[in-house]
Amino acid sequence: MKRIVLFLLIAAGGSFLAFAAAGCGGGGAGGGRVSALPSSSCGAVRYAGSGDPDYLIASDLPLQGASRALTTQMASAIELVLSMVDWKAGDYKIGYQSCDDSTVQAGSWDSAKCTANARSYANDKDVIGIVGTFNSGCAKLEIPIDNRAPAGPLGMISPANTYPGLTISGPGTEAGEPDNYYPTGNRNYARVVWNDQFQGAADAQVAKQLGLKKIYLLTDKETYGQGIATLFQTYAQKLGLTTTPSTPQAWDKAATSYEAIAGKIKASGADAVFLGGEVCNSGGKLIKDLRAGLGPDVQLLGPDGWTPISATVQGAGTAANGMYITQPGIPSKDLTGAGKNFVADFKAKYGKEPDPYTNYAAQATSILLDAIAASDGTRASVTEGLFNVNVKDGILGKFSIDENGDTTLGTVSVYIVKNGEGIFRNTITPSLSFVKG
Repeated sequence: MKRIVLFLLIAAGGSFLAFAAAGCGGGGAGGGRVSALPSSSCGAVRYAGSGDPDYLIASDLPLQGASRALTTQMASAIELVLSMVDWKAGDYKIGYQSCDDSTVQAGSWDSAKCTANARSYANDKDVIGIVGTFNSGCAKLEIPIDNRAPAGPLGMISPANTYPGLTISGPGTEAGEPDNYYPTGNRNYARVVWNDQFQGAADAQVAKQLGLKKIYLLTDKETYGQGIATLFQTYAQKLGLTTTPSTPQAWDKAATSYEAIAGKIKASGADAVFLGGEVCNSGGKLIKDLRAGLGPDVQLLGPDGWTPISATVQGAGTAANGMYITQPGIPSKDLTGAGKNFVADFKAKYGKEPDPYTNYAAQATSILLDAIAASDGTRASVTEGLFNVNVKDGILGKFSIDENGDTTLGTVSVYIVKNGEGIFRNTITPSLSFVKG
């Protein structure tokens, strides 16, 4: 498959053209300005190439709440990748809009916003592909809508969704998945991040490495949180660890106190707690109450829902110290080849090293642009190009995306919170035989 080479020299002082929604008419492949997505959810069209864009890509991320610092950085990475290829995908000129699927009230993704966004993408004939979503629960709503898009299934490639049932059946999924997300019978969704079967396995191996014996399971009841808690339970038991209760205990994100939960954990005799959920769901208060009720000797473990770690620390303060948190991939400083070059360019432009998930957003964008470049300009052709992809020197290294839309990347980084920041500890790559066996 034809690959786009990322040019790593960025023109200094280049300016961006922003097309306001009110000033955009028709267009599409034949030329002219594209029809912008609604300003109620999306920023202005970003484009700095010659002439007018032929098509739009959009990102769908929660730009409000605890994840804002990370997701705005991810949007910047998407724009940076586009600038590296002169806002082109092969012969097609590509504009970009950053869209928000969150609300201030929710402090995270919102089901109504996700649904409305998906309909906007599906009905705007100039939208050729989506980078997103960030949250798996939002993806559950958007995938089937864009699968039935009027001009053909609209391709989505996620840098962050880890819920397994979006692409496969098996452990940690629900009945009818993944087929119920693809009403046309054709897949339109892929991802560059591994699914939670790998993360659940890695988290269980972390617990084993730490010498833990009995782990109490908590979940925020969201799609992601419930799934990762169940998967952790499955793999921990495979390693001979004890988990309790038999069904993960839910925490109410609207609660004002979690002292009762801390009391149950203490009475169970558990030496650790696995927090299956996200920092935005009252996570800081939960950690504070658990630490106050359990003391410093009960270990807290969290999956990537507790990233960015800065948000966890901001919410929990010193109570987060000693918590272990996992995240997909390897630290930005350890990337090589195209990844090392991207990190250097990102630091030069934005003054800081990108978060690992920012690298995933950049990689997802690169694959989408490759699919557009190799297409005949139709949505169906672009969508087809997101599957059975082999990346030889990508931002994330060498990997493939299979016929289901899943990646072969399976490495997990482990961090421990110390003095208000996440300190890298090690990486874990669960064997396929352990994950699938």
